[in-house]
Amino acid sequence: MGEEIFYWLALSLTPGVGGIFIKRLLDRFRTPEAVFQAPLAELLQIEGLGEKVAREIQKGPVDKKVEKELSLLEEVGGKMMTIKDESYPKRLKEIYDPPPLLYVRGELKEEDELAVAIVGSRKTTPYGRWITEKMGQELARHGITIVSGMARGIDSHAHWGALSGGGRTIAVLGSGVDVVYPPENRNLYKKIIDQGAVLSEFPMSSPPEGGHFPKRNRIISGLSIGVVVVQAGMESGSLITANYALEQGREVFAVPGNVGSDSSRGTHQLIKDGAKLVESSEDILEEVLPQWRKEREMPQDVEPPVRDLTEEEKVLYEQLGETPLHIDVLIRESQFDPGKVSSLLLNLELKGLISQWPGKCFSKKL
Repeated sequence: MGEEIFYWLALSLTPGVGGIFIKRLLDRFRTPEAVFQAPLAELLQIEGLGEKVAREIQKGPVDKKVEKELSLLEEVGGKMMTIKDESYPKRLKEIYDPPPLLYVRGELKEEDELAVAIVGSRKTTPYGRWITEKMGQELARHGITIVSGMARGIDSHAHWGALSGGGRTIAVLGSGVDVVYPPENRNLYKKIIDQGAVLSEFPMSSPPEGGHFPKRNRIISGLSIGVVVVQAGMESGSLITANYALEQGREVFAVPGNVGSDSSRGTHQLIKDGAKLVESSEDILEEVLPQWRKEREMPQDVEPPVRDLTEEEKVLYEQLGETPLHIDVLIRESQFDPGKVSSLLLNLELKGLISQWPGKCFSKKL
């Protein structure tokens, strides 16, 4: 990690300097290094920045503190991403207060722009666990990255569903990326790093304090096209995520539950307030894949020509339908090797028989 990261990290670790101030400081001074070199009078011109914080900035980077942070991140094989990096999630960058720095374990990919968050209560019922894993699995099979907070209950089952569907999943933590919370999720945490990413805006070794979770919820919704709420009571933190989603212009979905249960009151209130009632993953796909929805509405009585296909192309073509399938599902079900499947899909696409969707998903062209 270079000199530029050093100053980004130093600024983020300066007492009293949060994400909003960093944005205002960079709008004025362009780089973190220039912020530390700025005269006191100019720092005091930044909206809301008082003399106490300005003098903290003028003290300059605390080298040992920054070096310790970088060392801890390196020890766990993590990396740091700034809002100026091209790889920084585009959708997250658009929210009102995006985190200037993200600590990342695992890998964020371009296909993660097609993401849906699934959140809900820590206290779950068998029904809640079943529907959450089912939706996570089905959405993952269609190339949707599942985002959640790795908390007990619905969050954990959302991640497990995505993993069992062979898809990608992102966990946004309310602690440092080196802190596994709850501790019983250690195995899940490792699998998410292997098949997605664990990320946080909080410094290394930060404990999972109560005040961290509302802040991390804006990142969960910010990364996503829409937020699905499952089993939320009226005091559930997942309703905070839903509110952030509305503020950020995201879709909000709610899974109905037992009308006599307190754990359904929050989700039912969301539905009353205009959230889309969700009974299946298809209800979500219809909103987050508008192109796919448009294809479904096209006339379906004209069968595309399938003559002159090889036997292997026919096997793959017959696996496909109008709902996009991830390439990993096609590899598994056809039992062809990955290179063969990629070649056959390219041939079918060149023949105008199939469409490719974000996240390496494919469907018949109807």
